[in-house]
Amino acid sequence: MSKYNIGAYIRLSRDESYSDSDSIDNQIKLADYYCENNGLEIVEKYIDNGYSGTTFDRPGFQNLLRDIECGLINTVIVKDLSRLGRNYIQVGYYLHYYFPDKNVRFISINDDFDSLKHDNIMERLDVPLKNMMYDHMAYETSVKEKNH
Repeated sequence: MSKYNIGAYIRLSRDESYSDSDSIDNQIKLADYYCENNGLEIVEKYIDNGYSGTTFDRPGFQNLLRDIECGLINTVIVKDLSRLGRNYIQVGYYLHYYFPDKNVRFISINDDFDSLKHDNIMERLDVPLKNMMYDHMAYETSVKEKNH
């Protein structure tokens, strides 16, 4: 079995009204728990607290990409797809092209998705559909904020 150098990506937008389950601490606990129960170890945590998922110009995410490019990280784990981002096109790019091209395993805990088990993301139609839903939710939030 290959060694998985796992980067846990944790994000919380200041605009999101979140429950405790979405908090930074709870996202970290969830990733730690998942890895402990699956014989995996997180080598780095990348945290973007207060950054919208509609942009990928986030310091933690950019650091994650840099470490992937340098070969330090070959697995990315998130609580769910919405933590990776809320832009359907860009999330799709990372899931369909960037991660596979870099041989990066992608795990979304609450979506029960692991690219090691599903090498073609289209095997799981729910993943792109959830991605579209998160994008639309971000759009609705933006419209509501502009109207207030």
